[in-house]
Amino acid sequence: MSPYRSALRHLALTSAIVVLPVASAHALDTEAFGTRLKAVVAQQGGEIAWTGINESGTQIVLSGVTVGGAGKPDDQKGHLGDVTLDNVTEDNGGYKIGTVSFQDFTSPEEDGVTVSLAGASISGVTLPAENATDAISAMTMYESAKLDSFAVNKAGTEVFGLQNLHAEVTPPADGKALEFTAAADSFSADLSQTEDPQSKAVIEALGYQNIKGSLEMAGSWQPSDGHLSLSQNDITVENAGTFGLTFELGGYTTDFVKQLQAMQKQMAAQPAGSDNSALGMQVMGMMQQLSFGSASIRWDDDSLTKKVLEFVAKSGGQKPEDIANQAKGMVPMMLTMGGITDADFVQQVSEAVNTYLTEPKSIEISAAPEKEVPFAVLVAGGMGNPQELLKTLAVTVSANQDQ
Repeated sequence: MSPYRSALRHLALTSAIVVLPVASAHALDTEAFGTRLKAVVAQQGGEIAWTGINESGTQIVLSGVTVGGAGKPDDQKGHLGDVTLDNVTEDNGGYKIGTVSFQDFTSPEEDGVTVSLAGASISGVTLPAENATDAISAMTMYESAKLDSFAVNKAGTEVFGLQNLHAEVTPPADGKALEFTAAADSFSADLSQTEDPQSKAVIEALGYQNIKGSLEMAGSWQPSDGHLSLSQNDITVENAGTFGLTFELGGYTTDFVKQLQAMQKQMAAQPAGSDNSALGMQVMGMMQQLSFGSASIRWDDDSLTKKVLEFVAKSGGQKPEDIANQAKGMVPMMLTMGGITDADFVQQVSEAVNTYLTEPKSIEISAAPEKEVPFAVLVAGGMGNPQELLKTLAVTVSANQDQ
């Protein structure tokens, strides 16, 4: 197993716990609390268990906690150790938790790789009551979460590290949308540990043996009409650039969320190796409830393009400007090969690429139709006529323009 796949698995388990709260209270009925907690996790297709539960005033400690997909074997679940819940109170059949804190964790070595987590906690958690009828009050919410550090070590060397990952959520109230932000102040990766010889040679030539960067995200969700917006999702790598993604969807209603949770529960219950084609068709059917509002993919350059051009030129005994000119000339041909023959669009893309490669600053692909487009139309258009799909989505390409 690669260190990155192992890392993602452990990080995903921690992220899942950020969304699945824990609770109990002052001289609480710990059995009732445990039953409710397991029910909430099960509603989301998961399964949580512990070897012991103890309360002291408004604090509850769950010992030997494991969490994972329902019905999954023990070796496929996350072992979280002890989980401490502070300032727990009952709330009309549900529970409110001031802070959920997790033990620092280092995984057993697997293929020479270990994963470590430290300083993980969630604050302002609401565990809904079983009889909650309002769509919002029936949802699990939290106000903030943080992870001080996440590290992947291979043979004693840290190959990936993430510092001060934090998220803040403003729950929906009085008709207002839920708003969220998240960021990681810094991350680092040791790419010199790459085993593939060709990839390693390219990394060394570009000078990216060790990279550093940061992450930022922001968005909102309006339960009343299902409008979901990811207004920022930026990954920045120092001395390379920033990759940004945004989108807006319609139809992501509370009913859709319930259907999605039920689908996740069904998938989690499937035995390994099962034929999931029927469930896949159900997912495709569910997607027809969504609509496309807008999307953008943007790259803001910070010397990566120049380094790539210099590397390719040196490999072929040419000048960087020669490689840039060749790339410019290939754009119309590549679009034609992809079935895009609209003269205006081909010219727009060619001009954007020419502008960018002449002076690399930024390049952006945007789709912003006047009205939301149902996903059924997108699927039909993408399979039948990609050129017509570009018109339907009002796709544009631009370079060196401010955001």
